[in-house]
Amino acid sequence: MPSLTSHYHQLLGLPPNWNVENVTLSITGKQIEIRLVYTDKQAECPECGQLCKIYDHTSEQQWRHLDTMQFETIIVARLPRCKCKEHGVKTVRVPWAARHSRFTLMFESFAIELLMHCSSIKAASSMLNLNWHAVDEIMRRAVKRGLNRRESEAIAYLGIDEKSFKAGQHYVTTLNDLDKGRVLEVVEHRTNEAAKALLESLNKKQQEQVKAVSADMWKPYANAVEELLPNADLVHDRFHISKYLSEAVDAVRRKESRELDQAGDKRLVGSKYVWLRNPENMREQQKVELSNLMACEFKTSQAWALKNMFRYFWQLGDTDGASFFFEYWSRRVDEVGLTPLIDVKELLQRHFDHILTYFKHAITNAVSEGLNSKIQIVKASARGFHRFESYRNRILFYCGKLNMAISS
Repeated sequence: MPSLTSHYHQLLGLPPNWNVENVTLSITGKQIEIRLVYTDKQAECPECGQLCKIYDHTSEQQWRHLDTMQFETIIVARLPRCKCKEHGVKTVRVPWAARHSRFTLMFESFAIELLMHCSSIKAASSMLNLNWHAVDEIMRRAVKRGLNRRESEAIAYLGIDEKSFKAGQHYVTTLNDLDKGRVLEVVEHRTNEAAKALLESLNKKQQEQVKAVSADMWKPYANAVEELLPNADLVHDRFHISKYLSEAVDAVRRKESRELDQAGDKRLVGSKYVWLRNPENMREQQKVELSNLMACEFKTSQAWALKNMFRYFWQLGDTDGASFFFEYWSRRVDEVGLTPLIDVKELLQRHFDHILTYFKHAITNAVSEGLNSKIQIVKASARGFHRFESYRNRILFYCGKLNMAISS
């Protein structure tokens, strides 16, 4: 019958040059301690792999392992140091843990799987009996491992989008793979330097292979695309344009509602979300409410009609038809004379070349918006982040589709 030490030797999958010296059980401490000892007189240099003589051993170190029943399991060992002719005295790498980690590979693998499926970091930390910093370190190593394994394949379509970080005008910018629905990189801020750093995360060959980038009309994004992606078209995202038009309608509504309210007319009060929804997304009651409001011939009604007229722009099949439609729509905006709509029209005119590229590539930031929703869940679960690096690691951990497995 195998002894307890040989039993744990098999369970840990140890090579012959590592032995289980002792196993100690503490009932009161609810802990099992497995003490390991290195038995050979030689070891491989961690730098070059050459077999070298053992020089000495480090002081005792500990690693958290998977629990045994309800007992926390700890591995304890003094690591051998070998003396390499080329690299000098080096600490030997152990087979059960990554370098500089205080957790075994099996424990980290379990922790990563749990974190991927847990509703919050706090809940996972509680189940793992770890503090926030320990979990953050496991996730940091997992993301680094996943990024190192990422292949440098061609990425045809990119999306650039921003996400709030802290209170005020503090953002992070994400680079997204629109075909595979993943976040490629995250940088702090949305400046020219930040946008360039984002695209420089791709190697030169990848930069040359990008066909188009979907982004809003923020100038630093356009500058970075023009400078670093020589073969890519910039496509201004239709969802951002729709947002600008909706904001213009709401600006008209707010001004008109205040004017009517001063005269005792409350018809526009509380109607904000009726004007912001598209007709196909309205409930029957909302359709009736909109129909009644449209019959009143408000300025807001005119703004809403112009916003919805522009939706047909995206259904046109070519740039000639789109250009003709835009000229007609622009004249109608000028005729109605509502300043918020005129401002949006002039914005679109300034960027029209990069709006027309939609008919060449037909990409949008819909994927980026979906990733933004996931990022918002991550942010809400953590109740915000104080450090950018932690925020970046969380985004890449949950939205990067990285191969973070320990065994790969």
